[in-house]
Amino acid sequence: YLAGVREIADHYGIVFILDEVMAGFARAGEWFAFDAFDVTPDLITFAKGVNSGYVPLGGVVISDEIARTFDDRVFPGGLTYSGHPLAAASAVATIEAMADENIVEHAARMGTDILGPRLREIAERHAVVGEVRGRGVFWAVELVADRQTREPLGAERMAALKKDLLDQGLLGFFAENRLHVVPPAVVTESELDRGLTIIDAALGRLG
Repeated sequence: YLAGVREIADHYGIVFILDEVMAGFARAGEWFAFDAFDVTPDLITFAKGVNSGYVPLGGVVISDEIARTFDDRVFPGGLTYSGHPLAAASAVATIEAMADENIVEHAARMGTDILGPRLREIAERHAVVGEVRGRGVFWAVELVADRQTREPLGAERMAALKKDLLDQGLLGFFAENRLHVVPPAVVTESELDRGLTIIDAALGRLG
């Protein structure tokens, strides 16, 4: 898919931008999610994971081709907190820690060995699950009223599931008819087991 988008962008002279704000820095089991798909974007947006959110920070990585357009003109941007020393230092420290502690590799293994297989097993047991998709520690469980038509699960039942998870000590991240399973990149196997067991049981009670 991404290779096709890259091809179309090149054909029509379109700047290819990938948003890695949520998916980057180990979340998808890679430094950047697109690393798994053998494509190179023109711009990469990032934030959050670059410093674990300790200090607000975001940025953009630009290609050499785009960077060269500013060789003879000033970049028309900049904000009050651009280049903030504390934010930049926290990013450097976080990236170094992630590399030293093999956080990216750990996140990839948690997805391959635990999250992916367990979520697919859960999907087989519960007809309310229409699809499970993801990689690393970045997964979504799509909930449906009907697997054949893919009709989204209604708001009332989604709310019931959210409350059930919370009652069992699991704070769910919901968007529309999806339950997002996005634990920290440093999550342990036992923590994953506990959370997935709670999700499995709650889906069983949902019917």
